Order: sequence, then C-alpha cells, then structure tokens
Amino acid sequence: MKKKLLGAVLSVAMVATLLAGCGGSAPAADAAPAAPAATEEAAPAAEEEAAPAAEEEAAPADDAAAPAGNMKVGVAMPTKDLQRWNQDGSNMEAELKAAGYEVDLQYASNDVQTQVSQIENMINNGCGVLVIASIEGDSLGTVLATAKEKNIPVIAYDRLIMNTDAVSYYATFDNYMVGTKQGEYIRDQLKLDTEAGPFNLEITAGDPGDNNARYFYQGAIDVLQPYIDEGKLVVKSGQLDFDQVATASWSSENAQSRAENIVSSNYSDGSNIDAWLCSNDSTAQGVVAALDANYNGEWPIITGQDCDVVSVQNMIAGKQSMSIFKDTRTLASQVVKMVGQILSGETVDVNDTKTYDNGTGVIPSYLCEPVFADINNYKELLIDSGYYTEDDLK
Repeated sequence: MKKKLLGAVLSVAMVATLLAGCGGSAPAADAAPAAPAATEEAAPAAEEEAAPAAEEEAAPADDAAAPAGNMKVGVAMPTKDLQRWNQDGSNMEAELKAAGYEVDLQYASNDVQTQVSQIENMINNGCGVLVIASIEGDSLGTVLATAKEKNIPVIAYDRLIMNTDAVSYYATFDNYMVGTKQGEYIRDQLKLDTEAGPFNLEITAGDPGDNNARYFYQGAIDVLQPYIDEGKLVVKSGQLDFDQVATASWSSENAQSRAENIVSSNYSDGSNIDAWLCSNDSTAQGVVAALDANYNGEWPIITGQDCDVVSVQNMIAGKQSMSIFKDTRTLASQVVKMVGQILSGETVDVNDTKTYDNGTGVIPSYLCEPVFADINNYKELLIDSGYYTEDDLK
C-alpha cells in the first residue's frame, strides 16, 4: 500500500514538472578560468565557451539515498531580505507539499552559523533529503559531513556548495549564460559591432562568497572584453577585475556607495556613462539610486537579474534596461522531481555532468535556461505567465 501511495505521489510531481517545463542549456566548462586567473572558484574555460553541445545525460541516483518511506524534506534558504529567495522558498514548499512531502523550510537571515544550525536540526529531525541554497559556498562542509554519514542526499539549490563530497546534485539556471545574455544585451543596444564609440562602461558584480557571482561576471566579460581591448568600451574607473567590482552580500547599499564614488571621481565633468553592467537586481537598484542622486549625464543601459518588483518598476520607468528572468516555479518543479527520484531510488534527471566542479569533483547538475525581460516583452513574460499581476508592478 505504501509503495502504491508513493508511486501516485511521484506521478503527480512528475506531471507537474512536465507542465512547468525546464530547458537545460549547455554552459562553458569549469576546468580552467579565463579571468581572473587566481580565484577561489574556477570560471568557465575560454576554449569551451563558443558552442558547447547540450548534454542530455542522466546520473545514477546516490547509492546512499534515504529510505523510500522518508517523506520529509529540509529546505534551507539564505534570507528573506531579497524577494527572489522568498519566492524560491514559497514555491519549493508549495510544490513539495502538493507532491505529498512534509517540508521543513528555514531562512537564515544571511547568517552562516544560523544556516548551519538549521541544517543540523533538519538532519537530527529526520529529513530524508536536504535542498540547500547556501549563503557561502565554502561554509557547510562540516555539517554536511554529518548528512553524508546518515545517508542523507543533498541537492545544492541555485548556488553550488563547495569543497564537500556530500553534495549529490546541483539544480540551477545556466549561470554563465545569465552573464552572457547581459553582455550581449549591452553589445546589441550600443551596436558595438557597427558604431565607432568609444562608450563608457562600469561594472557591478555580485557577492564573492557566492560561487554563481563569478559565472555571471565571466559570462558577461567574455562578451565585452574584445570591445574593451579594442578601446570601443572604456572603463573610466579602471575597475574591471572581479575582486574590484564585487559587491558583498549582493547589497544595494554597498552597490550604491561604490557607484556614488565612481560617479563623483570619474563623471563629475559631465561625461556620459553609456552602460552599467550589474549582475543582479539588488545591485542594479543601488546603482540606480546613486545615479538618481549624483549623475547628470544621459541615462545608461543598466542590466540586472531576477525581475524583482522594484527593478521591473524601474524598467517601466526607463531606469533599468533589462533583467534576467529566472522563473523559480520552473526550478522548484525540477527539484521536486529530483527529490522524488532520489527517494524512490530512480535515476535522477541531469543535463550537465562536466561543468560544476565543487573542489571534490564534478557535481551532476540540472540547468534551466534563463531569458531576459525588458520594456518590449516584460508583459508577456511576467504578467501573461501569471508571475506578477499588473497591480504588483504599479
């Protein structure tokens, strides 16, 4: 009877996943970073960036999978302070409960020790699978060693957990492609292939403790670097390397403070900023605030990621040009499917087995494909799909 019930539950989860859909796309390889050379996590290798073939491989389920009868899932999210993690957590919880699982969802207020304690409690309280969006990729090795000892599989959610062999799978969007699309948007909007320039560019990247931040940065820089080398794009601040442009905790306040310094030091003479590459929406919002307060030139192209309400409102108002849309409903559905496959001992769906090495080996991954929203298509992507209502964006 239990097996029949579990089978029915998993069928529901798999149908929901098929309806949601999740397009994997192949990233660049992780083995040898293009730039900067010395980083904690490797960036994709230049020789495999051009046109990698999409993989449709499946990795076997973890040999030490939890017993099939364990229907409790621990979900650890970084913080409620960013809109996207609230949405990820609530989507994950709803999908898992609809599939018949008991869910222990915890937010850690961006405090590493709090997240460690929460994961310890999930382990001790009998969770059969852990889904973890880490605050810092290198901070969970000890607690996850305990999970491995107790044969509890771990799915790293959207952020790769580094330097531990306790990670079974990774589910995320194609992070290198996120940056690629941001760089291509700047290239296309400035018409860098046909216009003489020069154009002024500034860069605000993400949290150095988040492994994804380097992928976002590298994907964009690999598009824009040839134009920088040619002199068609000029970074007047001189701040180009990841360590110079990173933003601790993805903080809007930190991004605003740095942007204010850049503007006052380099653009007080009336020079225009033509584009400002921002890796996500919280940093873009900080840049917008800085420009509103201190900048008198023509408004630049500003990129972002996550389609936060404030940033979509800024997009409508002409203050942010685009934002990468990563539909968390799609990612949640895929993770629910993976949880079910793990707990039933089935083969777990992955579509990348080469890219994401966490320091102990390549982690089998499922990559969903991101798209971008701008003033021309945000209604179709965000409103018509039911992600937001028109009232949400007023």
